[in-house]
Amino acid sequence: MVLASGGGRTIENLHQHVLDGRLQARIEVVIVSRGDCGAVARCQRLGLPVLVIGPANQPDRTRRNDLLIGAILEARPDFVVMAGWLQLLPIPAQLEGMVVNIHPALLPAYGGQGMYGHHVHAAVARDRQAVSGCTVHFATEAYDQGPVVLQEAVPLQAGMPPEAIAAAVFEAEKRVYPEALQALIEGHAFLENGVVHWV
Repeated sequence: MVLASGGGRTIENLHQHVLDGRLQARIEVVIVSRGDCGAVARCQRLGLPVLVIGPANQPDRTRRNDLLIGAILEARPDFVVMAGWLQLLPIPAQLEGMVVNIHPALLPAYGGQGMYGHHVHAAVARDRQAVSGCTVHFATEAYDQGPVVLQEAVPLQAGMPPEAIAAAVFEAEKRVYPEALQALIEGHAFLENGVVHWV
Protein backbone atom coordinates (compact mmCIF):
# COMPACT_ATOMS: atom_id res chain seq x y z
CA MET A 1 0.00 0.00 0.00
CA VAL A 2 1.23 3.50 -0.87
CA LEU A 3 0.20 6.86 0.59
CA ALA A 4 0.72 10.00 -1.49
CA SER A 5 -0.12 13.69 -1.55
CA GLY A 6 1.84 15.00 -4.53
CA GLY A 7 2.68 14.28 -8.13
CA GLY A 8 3.28 10.55 -7.81
CA ARG A 9 6.81 10.33 -9.26
CA THR A 10 7.89 8.03 -6.44
CA ILE A 11 4.90 5.76 -7.05
CA GLU A 12 5.81 5.50 -10.72
CA ASN A 13 9.43 4.71 -9.83
CA LEU A 14 8.41 1.96 -7.41
CA HIS A 15 5.87 0.60 -9.91
CA GLN A 16 8.58 0.40 -12.58
CA HIS A 17 10.87 -1.46 -10.21
CA VAL A 18 8.05 -3.93 -9.57
CA LEU A 19 7.48 -4.41 -13.30
CA ASP A 20 11.21 -4.91 -13.89
CA GLY A 21 11.42 -7.52 -11.13
CA ARG A 22 13.81 -5.46 -9.05
CA LEU A 23 11.24 -4.94 -6.29
CA GLN A 24 9.40 -8.09 -5.28
CA ALA A 25 6.18 -6.43 -4.24
CA ARG A 26 2.70 -5.42 -5.40
CA ILE A 27 1.07 -2.03 -5.02
CA GLU A 28 -2.45 -3.11 -4.15
CA VAL A 29 -3.90 0.35 -3.59
CA VAL A 30 -2.78 3.97 -3.39
CA ILE A 31 -4.42 6.30 -0.88
CA VAL A 32 -4.13 10.00 -1.71
CA SER A 33 -4.94 12.93 0.56
CA ARG A 34 -6.15 15.14 -2.30
CA GLY A 35 -8.32 14.16 -5.23
CA ASP A 36 -6.67 16.83 -7.41
CA CYS A 37 -3.06 15.80 -6.80
CA GLY A 38 -0.97 14.60 -9.71
CA ALA A 39 -0.64 11.14 -8.20
CA VAL A 40 -4.27 10.38 -9.07
CA ALA A 41 -3.80 10.81 -12.82
CA ARG A 42 -0.46 9.03 -12.69
CA CYS A 43 -1.96 6.04 -10.87
CA GLN A 44 -4.85 5.90 -13.33
CA ARG A 45 -2.35 5.80 -16.19
CA LEU A 46 -0.41 3.02 -14.43
CA GLY A 47 -3.55 1.03 -13.67
CA LEU A 48 -3.20 1.36 -9.90
CA PRO A 49 -6.39 1.68 -7.83
CA VAL A 50 -6.74 4.97 -5.94
CA LEU A 51 -8.68 5.87 -2.82
CA VAL A 52 -9.08 9.52 -1.75
CA ILE A 53 -9.13 10.19 2.01
CA GLY A 54 -8.26 13.79 2.82
CA PRO A 55 -9.42 17.08 4.31
CA ALA A 56 -11.54 17.98 1.28
CA ASN A 57 -13.78 14.92 1.38
CA GLN A 58 -13.35 14.17 5.10
CA PRO A 59 -12.98 17.51 6.92
CA ASP A 60 -13.33 16.03 10.41
CA ARG A 61 -9.83 14.93 11.39
CA THR A 62 -10.90 12.17 13.75
CA ARG A 63 -13.26 10.68 11.18
CA ARG A 64 -10.61 11.06 8.48
CA ASN A 65 -7.96 9.27 10.54
CA ASP A 66 -10.40 6.49 11.42
CA LEU A 67 -11.21 5.95 7.74
CA LEU A 68 -7.56 6.07 6.77
CA ILE A 69 -6.42 3.55 9.36
CA GLY A 70 -9.47 1.40 8.64
CA ALA A 71 -8.63 1.31 4.92
CA ILE A 72 -5.02 0.40 5.65
CA LEU A 73 -5.90 -2.38 8.08
CA GLU A 74 -8.55 -3.75 5.72
CA ALA A 75 -5.94 -4.07 2.96
CA ARG A 76 -3.64 -6.02 5.33
CA PRO A 77 -0.41 -4.72 3.74
CA ASP A 78 3.03 -6.02 4.62
CA PHE A 79 4.29 -2.43 4.48
CA VAL A 80 2.70 1.00 4.17
CA VAL A 81 4.91 3.10 1.91
CA MET A 82 4.75 6.87 2.15
CA ALA A 83 5.50 8.51 -1.18
CA GLY A 84 5.19 12.23 -0.58
CA TRP A 85 2.47 11.86 2.07
CA LEU A 86 2.21 15.25 3.78
CA GLN A 87 0.02 14.48 6.77
CA LEU A 88 1.05 13.05 10.11
CA LEU A 89 -0.23 9.49 10.13
CA PRO A 90 -1.57 8.16 13.42
CA ILE A 91 0.12 4.76 13.74
CA PRO A 92 -1.79 2.22 15.83
CA ALA A 93 -0.01 -0.72 17.46
CA GLN A 94 -1.01 -3.00 14.56
CA LEU A 95 1.02 -0.87 12.13
CA GLU A 96 4.13 -0.21 14.22
CA GLY A 97 7.22 -1.16 12.27
CA MET A 98 5.28 -1.36 9.01
CA VAL A 99 5.14 2.28 7.86
CA VAL A 100 8.11 3.46 5.80
CA ASN A 101 8.88 6.97 4.59
CA ILE A 102 11.54 8.68 2.50
CA HIS A 103 12.79 12.15 3.38
CA PRO A 104 14.76 14.37 0.94
CA ALA A 105 17.64 15.12 3.32
CA LEU A 106 20.09 13.31 5.57
CA LEU A 107 18.06 13.06 8.75
CA PRO A 108 18.19 14.29 11.43
CA ALA A 109 19.24 17.35 9.38
CA TYR A 110 16.39 19.32 7.80
CA GLY A 111 13.60 17.21 9.27
CA GLY A 112 10.51 17.97 11.30
CA GLN A 113 7.12 19.53 10.76
CA GLY A 114 6.93 21.73 7.67
CA MET A 115 10.20 20.37 6.26
CA TYR A 116 9.22 18.62 3.05
CA GLY A 117 9.93 18.94 -0.65
CA HIS A 118 10.94 22.42 -1.76
CA HIS A 119 11.16 23.66 1.84
CA VAL A 120 13.98 21.19 2.52
CA HIS A 121 15.93 21.98 -0.61
CA ALA A 122 15.52 25.73 -0.14
CA ALA A 123 16.92 25.43 3.38
CA VAL A 124 19.86 23.35 2.16
CA ALA A 125 20.60 25.93 -0.56
CA ARG A 126 20.25 28.81 1.92
CA ASP A 127 22.76 27.16 4.24
CA ARG A 128 25.17 26.53 1.36
CA GLN A 129 25.56 22.89 2.27
CA ALA A 130 28.14 20.84 0.40
CA VAL A 131 26.17 17.62 0.84
CA SER A 132 22.50 16.68 1.00
CA GLY A 133 20.85 13.33 0.38
CA CYS A 134 17.87 11.20 1.27
CA THR A 135 16.80 8.99 4.16
CA VAL A 136 14.51 5.98 4.24
CA HIS A 137 13.15 5.52 7.74
CA PHE A 138 10.34 3.94 9.68
CA ALA A 139 7.60 6.46 10.37
CA THR A 140 6.46 7.18 13.89
CA GLU A 141 3.99 9.68 15.31
CA ALA A 142 6.72 12.33 15.32
CA TYR A 143 7.80 13.89 12.02
CA ASP A 144 11.01 12.39 10.60
CA GLN A 145 12.22 10.85 13.86
CA GLY A 146 11.78 7.13 13.21
CA PRO A 147 14.63 4.59 12.95
CA VAL A 148 16.73 4.98 9.81
CA VAL A 149 16.80 2.11 7.31
CA LEU A 150 19.09 3.56 4.65
CA GLN A 151 20.64 6.88 3.61
CA GLU A 152 22.53 8.12 0.58
CA ALA A 153 24.59 11.29 0.50
CA VAL A 154 24.46 13.55 -2.56
CA PRO A 155 27.41 15.94 -3.13
CA LEU A 156 26.32 19.43 -4.12
CA GLN A 157 28.05 22.01 -6.25
CA ALA A 158 28.61 25.45 -4.81
CA GLY A 159 25.65 27.76 -5.37
CA MET A 160 23.22 25.08 -6.56
CA PRO A 161 19.65 26.43 -6.55
CA PRO A 162 16.91 24.48 -4.75
CA GLU A 163 15.53 23.08 -8.01
CA ALA A 164 18.88 21.56 -8.95
CA ILE A 165 19.32 20.14 -5.46
CA ALA A 166 15.85 18.62 -5.67
CA ALA A 167 16.65 16.96 -8.99
CA ALA A 168 19.93 15.52 -7.72
CA VAL A 169 18.36 14.23 -4.51
CA PHE A 170 15.44 12.66 -6.36
CA GLU A 171 17.85 10.66 -8.50
CA ALA A 172 19.22 9.20 -5.26
CA GLU A 173 15.70 8.58 -3.94
CA LYS A 174 14.88 6.56 -7.07
CA ARG A 175 17.69 4.15 -6.16
CA VAL A 176 17.51 4.14 -2.38
CA TYR A 177 13.79 3.67 -1.74
CA PRO A 178 13.39 0.47 -3.80
CA GLU A 179 16.67 -0.87 -2.38
CA ALA A 180 15.54 -0.26 1.19
CA LEU A 181 12.10 -1.74 0.58
CA GLN A 182 13.54 -4.84 -1.06
CA ALA A 183 15.90 -5.30 1.90
CA LEU A 184 12.95 -5.09 4.29
CA ILE A 185 10.90 -7.52 2.19
CA GLU A 186 13.74 -10.05 2.09
CA GLY A 187 14.53 -9.61 5.78
CA HIS A 188 18.03 -8.29 5.14
CA ALA A 189 16.98 -5.22 7.13
CA PHE A 190 14.56 -5.42 10.04
CA LEU A 191 13.37 -3.35 12.97
CA GLU A 192 13.90 -4.67 16.48
CA ASN A 193 13.48 -2.73 19.73
CA GLY A 194 13.46 0.56 17.86
CA VAL A 195 16.69 -0.10 15.94
CA VAL A 196 17.17 -1.17 12.32
CA HIS A 197 19.51 -4.13 11.89
CA TRP A 198 21.07 -5.37 8.66
CA VAL A 199 22.06 -9.00 8.07
